[in-house]
Amino acid sequence: MTTELSAHQIQIAERLAFFRNHPIFGILGSDLLDRLRSHARVRNVERGATIFSKGDAGTCLFAILEGQVKVISFSSRGKYAVFNVLNTGDIFGEIALLDGGERTADVIALTDCKLIVIERRDFLPLVHSSPDVAQRLIEVLCERLRNTSRQVEEVMFLDLSAKLARTLLRLCDSAGGNRIALTQNEIAQIIGASRESTNKQLRDWENLNWIRLERGEIVLMDLRSLAAVAGAT
Repeated sequence: MTTELSAHQIQIAERLAFFRNHPIFGILGSDLLDRLRSHARVRNVERGATIFSKGDAGTCLFAILEGQVKVISFSSRGKYAVFNVLNTGDIFGEIALLDGGERTADVIALTDCKLIVIERRDFLPLVHSSPDVAQRLIEVLCERLRNTSRQVEEVMFLDLSAKLARTLLRLCDSAGGNRIALTQNEIAQIIGASRESTNKQLRDWENLNWIRLERGEIVLMDLRSLAAVAGAT
């Protein structure tokens, strides 16, 4: 006899499996893990929707159950820069969550997303009762800082082709495939180059069949050639 699970039961099982397999949350004991699961809620976000904006109150932590988001910052003139692209399993919103301050950037869904949301009032007691979780969060913050430092160095010291190739390969690796769901303009913002020069380089690589440009996406086809360019410092 087969018993069909309700949508609510499926959601509970999905959340528990996610937490058990997560590099941060998976270190919790069964009791704490169950507490975390009971406090977490699932939020579905459509592609292009703003999840939160810079200056918003940092009342919760987000974990990506499915999908991809971009972290950006707008200037007073309406221009924006892409800081990071996050994928399934990544967390975001941890800075404001920990210090209780405002959000430091905007986060926008690049695809339809399923997010796990954990309120600050529910999460901080878990951090206090499990030093290992605090340690892992520190490691996440340090990794974000290292990535920022690396981005600044690449923008300052590498020529356009090398930093563009490195960025494409890094985004591709973090997405776990050969497709990057960013426009050419957003790629230009990540590497700190003009849209025109970035587009020209991408077109040159497309003519060599190293990449394929699609609407709102870049498909990497020849990783070896791009890696050779990325290593030419």
